[in-house]
Amino acid sequence: MTLRFIFKIFDFYKEGFKNLTLGKTLWKIIFIKLFVILIILKLFIFDVNFKSLYKDDVSKTNFVIQNLISKEN
Repeated sequence: MTLRFIFKIFDFYKEGFKNLTLGKTLWKIIFIKLFVILIILKLFIFDVNFKSLYKDDVSKTNFVIQNLISKEN
């Protein structure tokens, strides 16, 4: 029942975009934006070293506090 409802919603949007003159272009833009947000930002922006260097919450907290209150000369 729920799966059929989801397919009906998907078909509704698919048919709506199909009847538009810019439908295919809009779908391409949506997929490109999702790709950029999910893949590119994950690879280049989010750092995995923080998780690998500091395993417990105490060491992570100490690292953040030290970097927030440190003075640059």
